[in-house]
Amino acid sequence: MNYWIEKTLVSGRPDRIQGERALGKALWSPQKDKRGGDIYKNMRKVNAGDIVFHFIDNKEIAGVSVVKESAIKTSGLPGTPWDRPAYLIELRDYEELDPKIDRNELLNYNNKAILDEVAQESEVFYNRTLSLRQGAYLTPCPTKLVSLLASIYKTKYKKDLPHVNSSNMIEFIHEPQKSSNLNSFQIDLSNAGLQYSNKLITRFIASLLTKPFLILTGLSGSGKTKLAQAFAQWICEDESQYKLIPVGADWTNREPLLGYPNALKPEEYVKPDSGVLELIIQANNRPELPHFLILDEMNLSIVERYFADFLSVMESKKEIPLFPEGSVNNGVPAKLGIPQNLFIIGTVNIDETTNMFSPKVLDRANTIEFRVTRKEMQTFLNGASEVNMNALTGKGAASAKSFLNMAANQFSNPTDMDNIKETLIKFFGELKKTGAEFGYRSALEILRLIHHLSVLDQSLGTNEMIDIAIMQKLLPKLHGSRRKICPVLETLGGFCLKENGNIIKDVFDKPEFDFEAPEVLYPLSLEKITRMHKGATENGFASFAEA
Repeated sequence: MNYWIEKTLVSGRPDRIQGERALGKALWSPQKDKRGGDIYKNMRKVNAGDIVFHFIDNKEIAGVSVVKESAIKTSGLPGTPWDRPAYLIELRDYEELDPKIDRNELLNYNNKAILDEVAQESEVFYNRTLSLRQGAYLTPCPTKLVSLLASIYKTKYKKDLPHVNSSNMIEFIHEPQKSSNLNSFQIDLSNAGLQYSNKLITRFIASLLTKPFLILTGLSGSGKTKLAQAFAQWICEDESQYKLIPVGADWTNREPLLGYPNALKPEEYVKPDSGVLELIIQANNRPELPHFLILDEMNLSIVERYFADFLSVMESKKEIPLFPEGSVNNGVPAKLGIPQNLFIIGTVNIDETTNMFSPKVLDRANTIEFRVTRKEMQTFLNGASEVNMNALTGKGAASAKSFLNMAANQFSNPTDMDNIKETLIKFFGELKKTGAEFGYRSALEILRLIHHLSVLDQSLGTNEMIDIAIMQKLLPKLHGSRRKICPVLETLGGFCLKENGNIIKDVFDKPEFDFEAPEVLYPLSLEKITRMHKGATENGFASFAEA
């Protein structure tokens, strides 16, 4: 007896919903692909009594069935993409899993070592990045993979998988997927006298995991710097792993961060007093520990002037040249790499003393806006207490390895991909009209952000995660005059509703509009678009960052 995994789409396919070829009643496929390739050869290897796991709609294992008869040759179904000579395998005793095994419960970093072993020994339905393989309709499910599935199901749901002989399984001690102790961080924040919503903390951590460059903007005094400082202090073992640097209004080059060669003593390199250079060198020497560079009031100076080298190497993965090789001997390397375990967080306030960010900077970061609602202010006033940052020191250091492992995991194939792609294409079309469209890099980072959000908080729905991605990666680049930006904001606002209506009359001109109403698909984004439209109407110009 062998085990198999059928990877199939059911949603939108009548042939898989009812009839003799429905899910759990049969396996069926073409005999050849459109180019004549024998990619469905595994159908000929299936025998009566084999067990089949059904992985559906790219998101979950929905059930298990038993093979009744080996494959027969037949015809495809008219009106389907498989309307050509086909294989058909009849199944019996289908049992739907309740609850189902979510894709992220199986294909995650905690299980990667086992999954890699399986992939080295057998054909599998996933690839080395744990994304799904295209075209892998039916693949073997070796004993080690069956054992992992059985362990996940038994640990989480206290049930045995149907039709699986547990006596033949390998015993795994399965640990549920870790989420960098998100709940623990929330509790420790509260104990230290800091109050932030669970969703904001999820967005903050997911953004750092997606890319180690994060911009925090919004209301002055709303806790931007405190959250960055709190997380660094919580997850680091000691103070040498993080630096909080106030950006000066006179920074015109990289010297405040990286120092400079001494023109009078060529053998000497002058290190900056800020300690940033030592932090980066230590991060390179200690890749097993996270390090944090927090740039407070990042836009007091023009960012591109002092931060250009960082922006460049973030993408090129090359090194920043500091001085000619062999000319300095005081412990500073000639070239400096920006390692993946260095996380850069910039805080931003907008007023007459600050500078705006260029699209080049915004395109390379996630941007989180801090706002304070009436309810949050009420909660704060009712429970305001002394802030004790020392209570956070090292509390989450045990999670550092897990956090770095998750950051190194570059998944970019989240569930419900069709809905995500459709939304991104709609927004791309409108943003292009103002020259604020996104490129391939932003598209991949959006997919990675959605993946990390789903891992950190499995209660988030697809629309909630899309909403966060729109707010953090697409809207920040929007800016312009009233004539240029208002028509685009009106169209984007319409995308945020389930049904198109008069967006100006129904939303923009209604101060009492409820953004959490059932008809709103993307409340975070719609509320921001509404504020931007109001700003453009009243001031003749609008941008994402507000005073």
